Amino acid sequence: MASDLEMILTIKSQTLAVIATLTATPKPTYTIDGQSVSWAEYLDRLKRTVTWCNEQLAAESPFEFQSRGSTG
Repeated sequence: MASDLEMILTIKSQTLAVIATLTATPKPTYTIDGQSVSWAEYLDRLKRTVTWCNEQLAAESPFEFQSRGSTG
């Protein structure tokens, strides 16, 4: 079974692929039979998914603080 980290990486990769497809062939927002389709909103939601993935990945990554001490 895939780890959480692997799943987040997969979600990010798949979402970026969808974004690439949508931006390569942009579509207009339209309404048909009373149902509205907003491609801009969909693209924004996908971008938020990538941002969420980046936040999760950053939280999982080790980090280090560099500091310098001095005597005064």
